[in-house]
Amino acid sequence: MILPDVSPASDPRLDTLRAWLNNHAERYALDLATLAPASADASFRRYFRITGKAAQENPLATLIAVDAPPPEKCREFVQIAQLLDAAGVHVPRILEVDFDAGLMLVTDLGTESYLSVLSDPQALTDGRARRLMRDAIDALIRFQLTTCSDTLPSFDEAFLRREMELMPEWFIGRHLGRDLDDTTRALLDRTFALLIASARAQPQVFMLRDFMPRNLMVAAPNPGVLDFQDAVLGPITYDIASLLRDAFLSWDEEFEIDCFVYYWERAKKAGLPVDGDFGEFYRQIEWMGLQRHIKVLGLFCRIHYRDGKPHYMADLPRFIGYARKVCERYRPLGPFAKLLDELEGRAIDVGYTF
Repeated sequence: MILPDVSPASDPRLDTLRAWLNNHAERYALDLATLAPASADASFRRYFRITGKAAQENPLATLIAVDAPPPEKCREFVQIAQLLDAAGVHVPRILEVDFDAGLMLVTDLGTESYLSVLSDPQALTDGRARRLMRDAIDALIRFQLTTCSDTLPSFDEAFLRREMELMPEWFIGRHLGRDLDDTTRALLDRTFALLIASARAQPQVFMLRDFMPRNLMVAAPNPGVLDFQDAVLGPITYDIASLLRDAFLSWDEEFEIDCFVYYWERAKKAGLPVDGDFGEFYRQIEWMGLQRHIKVLGLFCRIHYRDGKPHYMADLPRFIGYARKVCERYRPLGPFAKLLDELEGRAIDVGYTF
């Protein structure tokens, strides 16, 4: 992963961040010379690690300085962090924040992400994947149980449709250079309507939207949860689909089913309103995952062409595969599977890489 340049001469935002941290240096014993990139992000947020005094019981801990230029969601990050903490979910503690400038200083959840551990092929055979995923599912259930419909924006029909429209605009139009004819537009509209109806028919709960291994840290208590500022009130299957049908990892169906059953059984026992028929619940997961995959096909292309971040393009084949597999299982989605075949063939014919 290519991390951002931290040269002050080339980075006015970094100058601002350094000056702001200097104002808090004494309180947290910050060593500004240790400031270094912690991770890159698909948005315009940046994260830097710095040595400092996080708490009395851990006097030489590292902290995370967040550069989130407006309109990035600092206020929402703080609000959702409070909700998750109240639900017993391990999230960064907010130490300092300047909402107007888009700067935060938060506690550090460590350097070992779920993604780094689960990318090891041995993680599945030695049991680490099962343990980590079950910890994540238990955390998911805890925050879903605290749903408050008055606090979160709704993942409504317009929201769902707006996300899926990224695919025709950026994947089909910009990446493949294809104009939408009436037939293709009608097919997309029918498919989008099916997926929206399925999503809106589900119970609506506290939903993080990016609850996936890249945003989960191996921590104590496990997991540490990051990147939750886009939380909404949305379909109950969304976050479990996001966790298992990820942009950066693929699982065999046996492991997926084991995780889905674990969630379904634990959620029912906890009193969450999951469908009592596992077959119908699984269909809901698959159709919800397809909505996400359609969005991501367009989103990754937009990140590449608009924001100059090409490395996400390498994961497009994974989402084509996810989407095709789901569509081939359900007759109403069959025409969309054929469209995917046609689009993938066009990409190969004209020399586009995924």
